[in-house]
Amino acid sequence: MTAHTVVYSPIGQSSRAEQIAERLSNAIVAGLLETEEQLPNEAELSRLMGVSPVTIREALNTLRARGLIDTRRGRNGGSFVCRLPERARQEHHPLRLASSDGIADLGELHAAIIGHSALLAGQRSTARDQERLASLIADFAQASQPEARAQADMRCLLTLATQAQSARLANQALAIQAEWAPLAAALYHDSQAHAVTVQAYGRILAALAADDGMAARDAAQGMLAALTAQMLDLKLRLRDPTSSPPTAAA
Repeated sequence: MTAHTVVYSPIGQSSRAEQIAERLSNAIVAGLLETEEQLPNEAELSRLMGVSPVTIREALNTLRARGLIDTRRGRNGGSFVCRLPERARQEHHPLRLASSDGIADLGELHAAIIGHSALLAGQRSTARDQERLASLIADFAQASQPEARAQADMRCLLTLATQAQSARLANQALAIQAEWAPLAAALYHDSQAHAVTVQAYGRILAALAADDGMAARDAAQGMLAALTAQMLDLKLRLRDPTSSPPTAAA
């Protein structure tokens, strides 16, 4: 199972067009589907996702209305991913827009899903899977811009989720990325936060190579708990630049 397989996997029975639009939207916001990447054509999307062409057309219309894709005519035409607007950075810091409770809740859910994915990946991932994850982690380590770091991070997280070989877990992980990615990009202005996360990925990868799912789970959950704590601390400092980091309870 690959990340794109998750994006284009069959949809359930209820509100199909809305589900498709939401899944593709999440993938675009998370950076899994990149700017200028061409989507499969309507017939291929219909086959991959197990819905009618009319449903696909309705979902693509929704994405066009949101400014997420652009459809071009002609021999080299098709639907292409647009460059996302940067409204949050133009006016508000994304961590200012999110509530502290919301960040904490999102972090806990993210840690639970990715942690369990890592546990299963420790049992189910192959050497080739681990090589793919290692390559993505290397891309993340080399990224120098906050948005590039966040997008590379999302690919690592979603790839780890797909290696659990559970479509439900992978789709849950994908859904979370749309909320998590802008928060991570805000945090990754700090090179130290980026470096610490790279180290955590190294521990996850080592655990997977040792077939130690429990250690992989602990490392993944610890990484996301640490990132969540840093987001909350940064939010506090944005609200009150004179505040110092909170001290641990005795």
